[in-house]
Amino acid sequence: MTDAAGAAHVAAPIAAEYILPLRWSSDEGLEELTSYLRRLRAWVDVTVVDGSDAGHFAAHARAWRGLVRHVPVTVADGANGKVRGVLTGIGMARHEAIVIADDDVRYERESLAAVVGGLATADLVRPQNHFAPLPWHARWDTARTLINRGLGWDYPGTYGVRRSILEATGGYDADVLFENLELERTVRAAGGRVRDRPDILVLRRPPSARHFLSQRVRQAYDSFAQPWRLALEAAILPVLILLFRRPRALLGMAVVLMVVAERGRRRDGGRAVFPAATLLWVPAWLLERGIATWAAVFLRLGGGVQYAGRRLPRAAHSVRAIRRRAMLRDGSIATGPRMPS
Repeated sequence: MTDAAGAAHVAAPIAAEYILPLRWSSDEGLEELTSYLRRLRAWVDVTVVDGSDAGHFAAHARAWRGLVRHVPVTVADGANGKVRGVLTGIGMARHEAIVIADDDVRYERESLAAVVGGLATADLVRPQNHFAPLPWHARWDTARTLINRGLGWDYPGTYGVRRSILEATGGYDADVLFENLELERTVRAAGGRVRDRPDILVLRRPPSARHFLSQRVRQAYDSFAQPWRLALEAAILPVLILLFRRPRALLGMAVVLMVVAERGRRRDGGRAVFPAATLLWVPAWLLERGIATWAAVFLRLGGGVQYAGRRLPRAAHSVRAIRRRAMLRDGSIATGPRMPS
């Protein structure tokens, strides 16, 4: 193979649709996102599904004209705007392979190709996000990521999914808070294969500190979809209170969790993107989750988390519940709002 032919092969487009759902009330990051989209569109077909108000939508249309396909949300049912945006994009997709990504996710060509390549043997591929840069609140949240990796897997802001699996189900429920888990479980309910790829490390821009703080209870509420995890997290605060006068025991608990986090950091090349210093934030995250979990419990008793002008009590459905509520007479399943054809 000549050098020219090799270069052409490397630069070949990736046969996939990149779907970016967003709803912005501020365009502070518009220039940076536009720069990313300019790089991205050289690799893959891009559809931005924009649920922003009319003024911001028009500004985005001007910024991205001729750059990417920019469309409004057309799926009307469901409180979760991100899910409605994703379903709108999937209904318009030009490829079987789909990459769904939040507006703060920043792929490189290699990681994008790896996610799409994983769909050759799976219906859904789950890569691993990491923050860059790392202000204090991103280091704090990275402690959660490392514990998740140490115990099993983390939930990223991006997935690869086959269009056909979601066409078969008619989408997934847009009236839940933990939409990524609902997506995974819908794929499993349809008999699809979910593949965990913690070795595909995809950069994510950190939120503002204000946004991070506003999401502490909301993030803890997601554990209602995983009862075993909710029970463990609800036990954190009582245990900390019981051990308050036993500093050695408290230190021992913190060390155990830091060992778990270090296991997650070392897993599948994680040391390349997760600095060792992020382990020091594990105790802070532990205390935060202990407090936030009980706040989430009180919200649940009050009817759920406030979202888009209404309260949503459901974090996500179980695989069994999705199968049960979606089973049709012919044995197929259909769940969630229907995607546009």
